[in-house]
Amino acid sequence: MSVFDHAAYDKHEHVAFYHDVKSGLKAIIAVHNTNLGPSLGGCRMWPYANSSEALTDVLRLSKGMSYKSAMANLKLGGGKSVIIGDPRKEKTADMMLAMGDFVQSLGGKYISAEDSGISVSDLKTMSQRSDYIAGTQAAYRYDGGPADGNPAPSTAYGVFMGLKASVAYGLKTDLNGVSVAIQGLGHVGYRLAEHLHNAGAKLYVTDIYPDNLEQAKQQFNATVVSPDEIFALDVDVFAPCALGSAINDQTIDQIKARVIAGAANNQLAEERHGQALKDKGILYAPDYVINAGGVIDIYHQRQGSSAQALREHLEGIGETLNEIYRKAEQQGLPTNIEANKIAEQRFLMKG
Repeated sequence: MSVFDHAAYDKHEHVAFYHDVKSGLKAIIAVHNTNLGPSLGGCRMWPYANSSEALTDVLRLSKGMSYKSAMANLKLGGGKSVIIGDPRKEKTADMMLAMGDFVQSLGGKYISAEDSGISVSDLKTMSQRSDYIAGTQAAYRYDGGPADGNPAPSTAYGVFMGLKASVAYGLKTDLNGVSVAIQGLGHVGYRLAEHLHNAGAKLYVTDIYPDNLEQAKQQFNATVVSPDEIFALDVDVFAPCALGSAINDQTIDQIKARVIAGAANNQLAEERHGQALKDKGILYAPDYVINAGGVIDIYHQRQGSSAQALREHLEGIGETLNEIYRKAEQQGLPTNIEANKIAEQRFLMKG
């Protein structure tokens, strides 16, 4: 199948494949749209079942970044990269150096940052071979804590603020006593759990790594459930914080939560699932709006901004969601479609 015929292809400007035999690197970079500026998006390393699965992921993720940056009012386009492999077993320094060469080969059209399976130290290794690596250092953090370049704290805080606003809009209450099911306790999901615990929420969690679950159980008094159980829990909020397509034909029928607000990218398997959620009376926080904290952080760091400006921008995610919810309700549209309309008006206006 040609890339142009792929179901996830959406007028992408550039899709590049790279295989470095010496290091074993197999990677794909996808640039969706650069009308607003150079594309910026994380590099994800994941043990994809095959290259087709990896291509689908990078095409969807890069498209999401165009929408994410536009909705966050950033002068950036949408891009993403994926590395095929298990980050806990197959990652090597030589592989990261080769990835740096790959990013450099696009001449600045794509700027890479952190994503699942890639750490700040990995990015620093890539930066030895590329001028287009972001998130390797930071001058400040939104909460005044030590900054190391990792945008996960900002992503988690932005999701927390968005989830809080969604609960206020959809459930007419604050977070104290609200039950939240979190799917995935990675760098962002775990930090989100901490914010929610401190706000008085009752947590139910699942993850593929037992040590993450045990830690959440001990620190946040979270109830651990199996991956198959997480969708059908009788909770107020479902927070997808793992890989995409958590909301699909199989899971929608199971979901009892009245609000869906989480950190994962591409939460809807298909756009039509936004209408299915609306039909069930479920308020959905469009993923690329609520999880924009990471790219907002990197943008502020690159612009030489300040911790206060970064924090205010992150806290604005809640109001952006409220605007989407109000307009979607007025027009009788699913929230994902309303968000798409706003974003496309911004990044397609120069197209």
